[in-house]
Amino acid sequence: MNKTNVMRLLEQAKIEYKAGEYEYDENDLSGVHAAQALNMDPDMMFKTLVARGDKNDIRVFCIPVAEELDLKKAAKAAGDKKIELVHVKELLGLTGYIRGGCSPIGMKKKYPTYIEESALLFDEISISAGARGCQVLVSPEKLIEYVGAAVCGIVK
Repeated sequence: MNKTNVMRLLEQAKIEYKAGEYEYDENDLSGVHAAQALNMDPDMMFKTLVARGDKNDIRVFCIPVAEELDLKKAAKAAGDKKIELVHVKELLGLTGYIRGGCSPIGMKKKYPTYIEESALLFDEISISAGARGCQVLVSPEKLIEYVGAAVCGIVK
């Protein structure tokens, strides 16, 4: 497995992680597929979504892969009236990542980040390592501290 920028950043920050690799399916970039491929509880695997608010511009949300972001709760957490997910075409330019490989760690800019509170139920959660087919398992507390995330209820 090639070391990703996410892994290098975690090592620089002295944050322990475990890496996992799986065959991703171009037609099924769902995190549920990734969780099954890694034999992992989908509640422990978090996807990274990028949204734009009506007042506060770009925001990052990490939620369990089988869940759906509640746009009303997300907007409230971000201090916006309305929020919508950015178009997939914008993702690379904003974050440096492509769909299916977006991580809250190592984006082009440091955007305000919100993590679903259920992350704290686990000793480790899985997030993208910054490339399709590659995940890292990290302590949710260490991740929250590292990216400066707010913890809140943001799923439907």
